[in-house]
Amino acid sequence: MMNNKIFIACDTSSISKAKEIIRKTQITSKLEIGYKFGLEFLNSKDGRNFISKIKNQTVFIDTKLHDIPNTCVSAVKALKDLNIDYLTMHISSGLDALKATKKVAGKIKLIGVTILTSLDNKSLKEIGFNKDIKNLVLQQAKLAQKAKLDALVCSAQEVKIVKKVFKKEIITPGIRFDTNSNDQKRTSSPKQAYKNGSSWLVIGRPITKGNIKKNIQNLIDHLEK
Repeated sequence: MMNNKIFIACDTSSISKAKEIIRKTQITSKLEIGYKFGLEFLNSKDGRNFISKIKNQTVFIDTKLHDIPNTCVSAVKALKDLNIDYLTMHISSGLDALKATKKVAGKIKLIGVTILTSLDNKSLKEIGFNKDIKNLVLQQAKLAQKAKLDALVCSAQEVKIVKKVFKKEIITPGIRFDTNSNDQKRTSSPKQAYKNGSSWLVIGRPITKGNIKKNIQNLIDHLEK
């Protein structure tokens, strides 16, 4: 089996739960594992301090910045004391904001977020978009390439079209082992996402809910079938 890359989503406000997730997922050499921390953890008591002390792990901070250029730039500068490898920003912030933020990111890999996997075409129409998801994601991927971003987030359904215009890492959330999609709309199995060309998968509840070690083994078994 290939050394597949996985970001485990530490979607918690609990330091002890985050420690448990990290400890119990360090059980195999068959997966390259990093850890994603979102706003819930970052805004929790001691969460930021915990992240600052993580060593020898790939750390992904999922801030999903979405603001004017100056605010995005200032936010990245404020996070630079943390040991961050990846940081997310909505591509819909616009080209100027993307370029300005990339300029100050330094060693942090700036990830452009396309359309959230919790949305579908009906959701986009409700927001006010006229284009369907695939066309909109393709347009956003072109913008990410123009801004020289380091990576891109999109669902497995868009990976093939995105790869035509974006030539760096592609990170795919909305990964499910079964038909239980929870609050996600555009989901995929791990194997299908890798087949489509994803560089990294983001997996949360299918691994962190229940028996973590067993869930990791189930993922390995799924990929080896």
